[in-house]
Amino acid sequence: MNEPAPEFDLLLLDGLILTADPACPEIRNGALGIRHGRIAWLDRAPPREYSAARVLPLSGHFITPGFVNPHAHSILAMVRGNAVDAGFAPSYTPGIPTGTSVNAEQARALARLGALEALLFGSTLLGDHFVHADVTTPAMAELGLRLCPSWRIHDVDFGAVAHGRWRYEAAIGARTLDGAMALHETWKGHPRVRVNLAAHAVDTCSDDLLRQIAAIAAKHELIVSTHLAQSKVEVDRVRERTGKTSTEVLEDVGLLNGRLMGGHCIYLTDADIGRMAGAGAHAVHIPKANASSGRLAPTPALKRAGVNLALATDTQHADMIELMRWALVTARIQEGHVDDDWQPRHVFHMATLGGARAVGMENEIGSLVVGKRADVVVFDARRPHLVPHVNPLGNLVHTGQGRDVSMVIVDGEILVEGGRPTRVDMDEVCREGEQAARELWAGVGRRYWEHRGGNGRAALCPDGAAPTRGASASSRIAT
Repeated sequence: MNEPAPEFDLLLLDGLILTADPACPEIRNGALGIRHGRIAWLDRAPPREYSAARVLPLSGHFITPGFVNPHAHSILAMVRGNAVDAGFAPSYTPGIPTGTSVNAEQARALARLGALEALLFGSTLLGDHFVHADVTTPAMAELGLRLCPSWRIHDVDFGAVAHGRWRYEAAIGARTLDGAMALHETWKGHPRVRVNLAAHAVDTCSDDLLRQIAAIAAKHELIVSTHLAQSKVEVDRVRERTGKTSTEVLEDVGLLNGRLMGGHCIYLTDADIGRMAGAGAHAVHIPKANASSGRLAPTPALKRAGVNLALATDTQHADMIELMRWALVTARIQEGHVDDDWQPRHVFHMATLGGARAVGMENEIGSLVVGKRADVVVFDARRPHLVPHVNPLGNLVHTGQGRDVSMVIVDGEILVEGGRPTRVDMDEVCREGEQAARELWAGVGRRYWEHRGGNGRAALCPDGAAPTRGASASSRIAT
């Protein structure tokens, strides 16, 4: 008896498929069929007989897994174009809008703006950690992408940190941790939202709070995201407080394990790297933010030690293609040569399967394999900078741009088509984000530019926009 012909909700035909699956990394002129939100067919040709609700001919296009971007703070789109030149993190910087300045409506608008940017550039999963997560999570979920959100958990008074004072208050820790767990309860079981715990950093969380986070994470089997060894300020503060490195503190409190994602990982000792490798902890590499402030994370040493590397955009431009390029180039700078240890396939892995492994979803996403969730990105590769297609992955990493994305699919649902979102009005999202940022900058702009050594004219321009001025930074913190 003949089996019935396969039925597809969506069939992608004739594209050049970059699977991120080491067993079969590239399929030219391939066919990818989607049914019920999963990949149901992947081969060099479609079945001899089939039916499909929609067929998309994609000759001249690259098809990849969705990018996994596990460390971002979408609200901080509000400091775009400014914080990157200050050389240190918004939360540590006096005189600019910070999380404590943002109200719920502004948070909603800015989070949608940042998340939409990431989606349009091919991120199908976004790990977003900041304030007002109860408001920003549903706002970002409207876009349809996968989310690993959390409240920013800390017990330091960030208002004091911006002025160089670390003061810990149990009430702040209880409030932020309770908010994170309430978020977990609200979204538990949602098909595209999986809440994490975001312990901000070892210098902004007391040892007691870190132990509480470790206990709750173990009980509920939750991923924990943190900033790890991201700055000399953090390293010095933690050493002064504990006599240890941040990694040693995380080990002592029970957080250094396979559910930990450490963001930045710049100032790790060799012993720290060994501890991470032994514990199975994940390093989330944020190469552009690091390099923009004049620093490089020791990714070659981490990779040699066997630490899983993921890739994330943090507060900067959400173009994961650009980020792969930064990751490759900064590793080669450290190695001082080009060899087979750092090639486009390695940073592509970081942006896909490495990220999926870090968030505990490598069996569901991160590569194009029959049975996995249909999280797919389509690039228009007919443009001059992506031709010829002799080495498509090399083209994508070395010359591609996030703006080459023409379609984004999550769970088989098309969320971006023709470079525009399908669920929300992009122009409205941009207008609301612009308005929220202008409101926040209107109150602090003059103080910020005066702090950076500006003159009396270095305030907000008449239309509310911040002027462009150079500055040198006395401290180096990325996020």
